[in-house]
Amino acid sequence: MEKRNLPNATAVLVLGILSIITCCCGWGIGVVLGIIALVLANKDQKLYAENPELYLNYNNLTIGRIVSIIGLVLSAITLLINIYFYAIIGEEGTKEMMENLIEKMKHQQEESE
Repeated sequence: MEKRNLPNATAVLVLGILSIITCCCGWGIGVVLGIIALVLANKDQKLYAENPELYLNYNNLTIGRIVSIIGLVLSAITLLINIYFYAIIGEEGTKEMMENLIEKMKHQQEESE
């Protein structure tokens, strides 16, 4: 019997990488991508468990699953931090804090030149 690739292993890997890249967006994009990747990974793990001798790219699936978990955790932390800032400080306070930070960075850059 001919070996074939798991159907979602590459998609899991790509979604996991995208969940890490988008974790800094802060609005849950990385969380959504990470969850989708984990759901697809679980489906493929069940396929592999039924007939492990039929499939080739189980390593890609495992790596994608690990990357997805990392991206999901980082995205969830970023999302929780953003919710905290908006709930405690509010939108105006957050904008003011960012403006102060930008001014400090500009001031430090001017001093270094």
